[in-house]
Amino acid sequence: MKKLARFFISIKGEMQKVRWPNKKEMITYSAATISFILVFAIFFSLTDIILTNLKLLVG
Repeated sequence: MKKLARFFISIKGEMQKVRWPNKKEMITYSAATISFILVFAIFFSLTDIILTNLKLLVG
């Protein structure tokens, strides 16, 4: 039981060391993530369309 209590005390100590992002940083990180998702979605969609059309032309 002491090990479990020590474990949760150490978790609390580590969580106090965490530096959480402020609102401006969170907006920046979210915008970057959404941008990357959109870029990769467009890339893979175009790749799929091109390969599908090539397959139809060849086959």
